[in-house]
Amino acid sequence: MSAPASPSPSDLGPSPHLPIAIAGVPVARIGEIAQFEGQRVQVRGWLYNRRSKGKLHFLQVRDGSGIIQAVMFKGDVSEEVFVQADHLSQETSLMVSGTVRKDERSAIGFELACDGLVVVKAADPEYPISPKDHGVAFLMDHRHLWLRSRRQAAIIRVRARIIKSIRDFFDNRGFVLMDTPIFTPNACEGTSTLFETEYHGQMAYLSQSGQLYNEANAMALGKVYAFGPTFRAEKSKTRRHLTEFWMVEPEAAYLDLDGVMELAEDLLCTIAAEVLRDCGAELDTIDSIRSEAEEQKQLLPRREALARVHGPFPRIDHADAVRQLQAMGSDITFADDLGADDETLLTQQYPTPIFVCRYPAEVKAFYMKRDPAEPQRSLSVDMLAPEGYGEIVGGGQREDDYDTLLAAIHKHGLPLESFDWYLDLRKYGSVPHGGFGLGVERTVAWVCGLPHVRETIPFARMMDRLRP
Repeated sequence: MSAPASPSPSDLGPSPHLPIAIAGVPVARIGEIAQFEGQRVQVRGWLYNRRSKGKLHFLQVRDGSGIIQAVMFKGDVSEEVFVQADHLSQETSLMVSGTVRKDERSAIGFELACDGLVVVKAADPEYPISPKDHGVAFLMDHRHLWLRSRRQAAIIRVRARIIKSIRDFFDNRGFVLMDTPIFTPNACEGTSTLFETEYHGQMAYLSQSGQLYNEANAMALGKVYAFGPTFRAEKSKTRRHLTEFWMVEPEAAYLDLDGVMELAEDLLCTIAAEVLRDCGAELDTIDSIRSEAEEQKQLLPRREALARVHGPFPRIDHADAVRQLQAMGSDITFADDLGADDETLLTQQYPTPIFVCRYPAEVKAFYMKRDPAEPQRSLSVDMLAPEGYGEIVGGGQREDDYDTLLAAIHKHGLPLESFDWYLDLRKYGSVPHGGFGLGVERTVAWVCGLPHVRETIPFARMMDRLRP
């Protein structure tokens, strides 16, 4: 006998733990307010700001999906409610009712003709983040409250849209989502940036990347991707670095270097197009609330910047990139990796992301395949975002030969017992394969035109920040 169907929320009626809803009046989300034009609705949220003018109160109400102005006229509510509205503190939780009407002056095109107000919980009048300038350290200390601001909420909504674009992109192309371990017994990108932890009598590390495990997954399922948090113990305080960040890592059998670049290009073009299509209002909000220092960077309006993102992206050989940089005054050599300053200088010459490929093998990880035509170079690639944002994608073709990979492990002084399973992939049905990692936070920073990655994730983890 099957269990009875669970009632839907609308069947349950108002929660006994909340102020009673108004009979026959729908609860409306501000982000969907247009569909309620001309109707009386109830909005449940928080007071973002307020001002008064004679017999009118203007209440800015937010509910997480947007902000709407509720206009309260003294004659439309009781004297008690009108007086109460004049003493509401910022971030008081409340429920307002009224009729939705068009207003061309409004950022969302509508306002609420308010005819009722219920205070759910009055907020402490000393709200820390008042409508004035605050330093970054203060705002990060109050990140749990800073997230309620218009700009921060817009950034996080863009982040969510980027993540949805990424998942849809790979799901629609036959890639299988695979979850890779957070605890690992070995390094992937280099032992100097590992967070160590004791693991039941053994030494373990927080994952720098799911790539090595994803190579095993690709040999099982052909096309896979991992998506989750990764950790780097880099002692870096630059605007591009977090100690905990999110990365998507596709890996595919029979994928060569050109295929890796095509896949990464398609992904970035998809992200740009879908954010431009679905997050125009958020991008406008971010553009409209910039500090003087940000404005001095003379970034393009974000809609314009994303409209430029279409393939094919320029593909530049590392040696050619070095020549360009040397001509612009850099002291980089052909044996060097590109530093942050070099990436900034190079990307300022192009309106779209660019690929720099075939780096010197010595500056890339042990698993990167060497170029058969020039063994001193690797079949590697970085995608660099324009406007000085630098590397957002790193990847390439993996070494698929057992003996070559074994020699690389020995050369790098890595413990063989930690990589015996990884070597097995080259013993049992090895094939050419490749993939890349895309850092979500750096991508969000570029898409939104942000000066630092700390605003791209709800609660950033950096060298000097572990709370809130």
